[in-house]
Amino acid sequence: MSSHDIKLEVCVDSIPSAFAAVAGGASRIELCSALSEGGLTPSVGTLKTLKESIALPVYCMLRPRRGTDFVYSDEEMCAVLTDMDLLRQNGADGFVFGSLNPDRTINVDQCRHVMLQSEGLPVTFHRAFDLTDQKRMQENVQLLRELGFKRLLSSGFRPSAAEGLDNLAQLIAKHHRDFIVMPGAGIKVSNLEEILTVSRCMEFHASAMDTAGEDYVAPTTSRMECDVTMGKQDIDPYYGTNANVVRKMVTIANAMSCR
Repeated sequence: MSSHDIKLEVCVDSIPSAFAAVAGGASRIELCSALSEGGLTPSVGTLKTLKESIALPVYCMLRPRRGTDFVYSDEEMCAVLTDMDLLRQNGADGFVFGSLNPDRTINVDQCRHVMLQSEGLPVTFHRAFDLTDQKRMQENVQLLRELGFKRLLSSGFRPSAAEGLDNLAQLIAKHHRDFIVMPGAGIKVSNLEEILTVSRCMEFHASAMDTAGEDYVAPTTSRMECDVTMGKQDIDPYYGTNANVVRKMVTIANAMSCR
């Protein structure tokens, strides 16, 4: 590890979670809606309220709907670019985006439109990358660099960063001088040190809302007992970012930075 600080980006889908990320010492926020769906485009009102309240950089997810295809129609891209304009005008510090072709290659044209519309703000390519061809991972990172992306969020082609650690380490070793590869997915206090040690990453991404074992935190919202159902959230409690979990992760990262 170098002497540089290892930065934690916390993904949040609510104002209380963003405040918890700040309180715990996060370096940046990825703002979404509906993390239960993998994270969708946040509302302008949520972004504007946060930017009036916190000093951390806030990167906004650009994802118009759920689904693991990341193949977007022209109309969906129109919505993405419109959202992007509104979010930029209301204080977004950067964006998070990814789109693919039906054959799981990176959709260069759509990415170019987003980069043009970013007006110089940094853009992260998200875990749509993990659906691309693993054999072409180095080539695809080079493509993202050429398109103008500043970083990649990846789990190394596996369900979690811990499982994809070898691939992440290879990507970081090759590109660390000019591009940020940021491990994310399933990162917890209990596996963070190994992920940082093996990957040698300079940034990592977590929701910091572990719901089992030593990192367990109580659900953020309580469930009202009534006969009206609002959907699956009546069964699955909402877990928000926990400041203590963020703090533990930042402490581990700071210790690793000094090695």
